Amino acid sequence: MGASSLALTLCAALCAAVSALAQTDSVAYLMGRFDPDTHPAFAPVPTIYAERPGMTLRKEALDAFVQMAEAARKDGIELRILSATRNFQRQRAIWEAKWTGKHRLAGTTATTTDSARALAILRYSSMPGTSRHHWGTDIDINSLAPEYFASGQGQRELRWLNVNANRFGYCRPYAGKGTQRTTGYADEPWHWSYRPIAGPLLQAYLRLVRYSHITGFKGSDQAPSIGVIEHFVSGVEGCD
Repeated sequence: MGASSLALTLCAALCAAVSALAQTDSVAYLMGRFDPDTHPAFAPVPTIYAERPGMTLRKEALDAFVQMAEAARKDGIELRILSATRNFQRQRAIWEAKWTGKHRLAGTTATTTDSARALAILRYSSMPGTSRHHWGTDIDINSLAPEYFASGQGQRELRWLNVNANRFGYCRPYAGKGTQRTTGYADEPWHWSYRPIAGPLLQAYLRLVRYSHITGFKGSDQAPSIGVIEHFVSGVEGCD
């Protein structure tokens, strides 16, 4: 894709985002309390780009990913989506599996305090109602193992993304923990966000969502004391 056509594509995406945000700038949407399978702003991810069927994304984010994946393929890089939109119910299932011990967390025991348990989960998983995956703008790509991206093919994939993803509107929100970022989730080289829509949605989230909204799951009472909004929702670098 030439520079001029790419610029027009991103411009069109921004215009679509402005229109779409007028319809989705609400607490319910921002917290993932909707069904992406029936939401008009969402579309299914084609199986050629997905690890499994049944995933959805915002249409603008999906179109941009397809363009990025095709450009990467020409350079010998395969990009596949492992996880896309996760609504409140799906995020609650992930969170509560870890909270209850069904999915064991390293370093936690039956006597671990609720605060310590929540922080252990928050290393890589969001509280329900606080995940960028709710918005249909964020994806996990190729592997969920940090070591995969440290060498070999994974390192080549990450290098390509670091150089090229911005051309398609994608950024990495959880890079540089401890250097650029002092709060938030651990470094996630697999997590990429469609900034033209995610950026405005983040600002809407910070403007509209309160701790009184973050309820309906085990451990939700820990959100205010941990500062989930200030330290995790806001704990991004280069994608705000």
